[in-house]
Amino acid sequence: MKRTAANREETRMPVSPRRPPDFDVHRAYRDHGSALLGYTVNALRDRPLAEDCVQETFLRAWRARDRFDPAHASERTWLFAIARNVIIDTLRARARLPLIGDDAELHSRTAEAIDPLDRLHMLEALSHLSDAHRTAVVSVHLHGRSYQDLSDATGIPVSTWRTRTFHALRALRTHLEGMEEPDAHSR
Repeated sequence: MKRTAANREETRMPVSPRRPPDFDVHRAYRDHGSALLGYTVNALRDRPLAEDCVQETFLRAWRARDRFDPAHASERTWLFAIARNVIIDTLRARARLPLIGDDAELHSRTAEAIDPLDRLHMLEALSHLSDAHRTAVVSVHLHGRSYQDLSDATGIPVSTWRTRTFHALRALRTHLEGMEEPDAHSR
């Protein structure tokens, strides 16, 4: 029997197009919207702008739903990665806007001490620490509490607080130095 083009078509395995994974925007917003809003408000210090960023995050997620792979990362991780990119885009766009004001006002303004992207990197680095290590660093280095004060308040020995702070700072340094390396290579 001679094989024709029609016979070959019949013997091929049917190929189904890749179906995008189910991404329910309403459910995702219900499950992760408030956490994303908290993250963006904390990073931007501007609630209306943060709300816009969360909206943009879900819009980008919906548009890229066919690229979401649950085997690679959870839906929450994927959404937070998108939110991080939206925040960076927003900060860059805001930095390009000219300041409006007279010369006296512009000269009286001081430059911001902390770059918003540095703040975002620090928040990300702190999120990688355990709760105990994060509490030690934040209490001692941000709130200015003494080790003895922490020990009295929690019943945990001073030496434990010192050790936690030491290891937390070392982990933060390692994480932040690791974040700088890709930027240096991309130039």
